[in-house]
Amino acid sequence: MPKPFPIEFRNDVVAVARKGEASLSQIAKDFGISESCLHRWLKLDDIETGARPGVTAADSAELRELKKRNKLLEQENEILRRAAAFFARESLPK
Repeated sequence: MPKPFPIEFRNDVVAVARKGEASLSQIAKDFGISESCLHRWLKLDDIETGARPGVTAADSAELRELKKRNKLLEQENEILRRAAAFFARESLPK
């Protein structure tokens, strides 16, 4: 997998593309990226700015953290459920 470009570089390329002073293919060539990469960056920028529907980077990160937290809570709940069952069996008269 290729090394990702720094976010500052992406933002600069998108800003130049948004000015519309040159074609997207020329801008991509000048910056040494593929045209499809530039289209993707423009699409992601539209999502981040709210011009296009989609999941923003912040929402995606929050969702990832919430899923991680949910998984941990489910594991803790399962441990407590098993412990309760164990102690319930131990307290029965023999």
